[in-house]
Amino acid sequence: MNDTQVTLVGYVATQIDYKDTAGGPAARFRFAVTPRYYDRKKEAWADAPTSFYTVWARRGLAVNLAGSVSVGEPLVVHGRLRVREDPPDGEGNRWFSANIDATAIGHDLNRGTAAFRRVVRTDVPLMTTQKAAVV
Repeated sequence: MNDTQVTLVGYVATQIDYKDTAGGPAARFRFAVTPRYYDRKKEAWADAPTSFYTVWARRGLAVNLAGSVSVGEPLVVHGRLRVREDPPDGEGNRWFSANIDATAIGHDLNRGTAAFRRVVRTDVPLMTTQKAAVV
């Protein structure tokens, strides 16, 4: 497959929208990326315009994302870039949106610390195991 893989560094711009769907858990959020550059004329660092992406996570990544990430936190996101063109509006304006189908998401440790907790996966749902132990 010739997908465009990208790695972005930025901040969570919206709350995580988590849903259980027929295809499994899914989560999405808006991600803000603001590149910095050194302006030689001003002899100072400056911010370039901010780009916004919709990041999509599926299955276990969606569950872990919803339990681990809040608005404003710095993240590193890796995944497949999908650019979508919406039909022109009544005035003839064309709109594009950039989505990332995430394969990995983590906190940016250049900007803070994090405590990792491994998730233990079981073949049997916890509720079934607990009920069996009570009987």
